[in-house]
Parts: sequence; C-alpha cells; structure tokens
Amino acid sequence: MSLIVTGTIGIDTVYTPTGHASKVLGGSGTYFAAAASFYTPVRLVACVGDDFPPTFMSTLSHFRGVDLTGLEVRKGSKTFAWGGKYHPDMNGRDTLFTELGVLAEAPPKVPGSYRDSRFVFLANTHPGVQIGMVEQLPQRSLTVADTMDLWINTAKSDLLVLLRKVDGLVLNFDEAELLTGRKNVVSAGRHILEMGPKFVVIKKGEHGALLVHREGIAALPAYPTEQVIDPTGCGDTFAGGLMGSLATQGKDPEAAKTAGSFDSVRRALVHGTVIASFTIEAFSLDRLKNLTRPEIDKRYADYAAMVRV
Repeated sequence: MSLIVTGTIGIDTVYTPTGHASKVLGGSGTYFAAAASFYTPVRLVACVGDDFPPTFMSTLSHFRGVDLTGLEVRKGSKTFAWGGKYHPDMNGRDTLFTELGVLAEAPPKVPGSYRDSRFVFLANTHPGVQIGMVEQLPQRSLTVADTMDLWINTAKSDLLVLLRKVDGLVLNFDEAELLTGRKNVVSAGRHILEMGPKFVVIKKGEHGALLVHREGIAALPAYPTEQVIDPTGCGDTFAGGLMGSLATQGKDPEAAKTAGSFDSVRRALVHGTVIASFTIEAFSLDRLKNLTRPEIDKRYADYAAMVRV
C-alpha cells in the first residue's frame, strides 16, 4: 500500500559522549524513509541544494524501497544543515547551528504519480506546509503528523488546524505538555485527542512510548540497547517503522480502513521501537545501511518475548 513522507534531508554535524560525526547525511525524511523501506515501498517528498554530495544521493538510493521521484535538487540553493551536541546522558541536546537553506524556500511539490498515496506521514516541519501536503493527497486513508516545540510556540493556530485533518500525532512527552499545559502524560494525550486525532503516540526516549487512542491506552518500553552511539534520527526511524508496518497491514483499501485501529497501531509501535533501536547504534544511517531483515525479525522476537507477561 502506498506510503508517502514529506520531511527534511540535511547535512548533520553531531557530538555525543561517544564521539562526533561531521557533515553526515541526516534529516527527518531521510531517517523515516530508510526505516520504512524495510517494510514497504515509500515515496519521499523533499528538497536539497546543488551542494548535496553525490555520496549522500548514493546512500539514499541504497535503500531500494525508497522512491526518489519527489526529491528536488535546486540549483543555486543550499541543503539544510544542522549541528547539535548531546548531553552526557543523551536524553537532551543543544543545537549548535541551523542553516535553513532550501527550507526557507517554497516547499517541494507532490509529483502527480504520488497523489494516489493512501498512507501519509508528515515529518516535522511548519504545520502550514504539512496542511499544504495533506490537501494534495485526496485518496489518503491514514494520515499521521510529527511536530515539535518550535511550532507549538510559533505556529500553534496552524497546528490546531492540522490536528483536525490528521488521524494520528507523534511527539515527545515535553512537547505534549507544552501543547496541552498538562504534566500528566496520559492526561495530555487525552486532551490532544479532543483536538482532532484518533490517536497520539508520545515518545519518552529511553523510557519507551505511550499510545493514547480513542479505543484504549498502551505503554511500550524501549528496547534495551547496549551500544548507544547517536540518538539522532531515532524518533524519525521510530515513525518509519510504525508507518511502514501500518502500510503493510493495510495492503488493500478495505484493510486500510482499519489500519489506524488500536490493535493495529499497538502492533506497529513494536516495529517502530525495534527499528529505532538499531539507529542509535551508529552515527547517521551507518547502521541502517548494513541492517538486514533477519536482524530485524530476530530483535522483534526478542522484544516480544521480553514484554510478554
């Protein structure tokens, strides 16, 4: 079933307690698409400048399930770049620099061949841009968005409009508190449902994730990864595993109608948790580039056995 994502492709410089990586491939759309491609073909809508390294384009092409028809290379423009330094416990980070580049320009257009997409993920960007994306996809069956504190603080009115147009929202626990004014994560989740979505996934880092759905509540722990190198992109690969699994569950139009059910989302969250646990084991997409489906399946089985009561 067709899955589409719009998000950033960037050049990252990252410092963690384990080391650093300078000018490596990053971006929300990049991590999402790479993770989702292990489950289903995924269509990527994004833009980069003509300074985008050919080696990075080769890396994107390495993930054979990623359709790059919607990737615009803009002549005379600069690729989005970001630098960050993680705290010693890796639960927080400080932004060192942000160079918007193409993100300060008009958003990329959705190719005509993508307009029949049924599963839609709106990776983190301005909610006005996310609304524009939604309006170009009339056949969507399930639409899920990501957001962040910047947009809650600066574009909340647009975000509230977006929430009435999507089925699900993914955000961090502190962003959920900021959006709702409620410290209790369950209460915050329930309040977000009143804003429009059928479900919300609240990420809690090393403490896992909470699903608050109109049909119920589920809590999942994080996979106990022993080798923690770089958390960058973990949230985006988490979403990629989640949506890739949901798209696989809804392979035909009839099944797609129930892909956003409580049981479907809860099962898909396990895949998101597992795929994110690999991302953290290396800088950039280095671990995902060498990841195999048998490795995913084994870790899925290990995780399922771990959480079974």
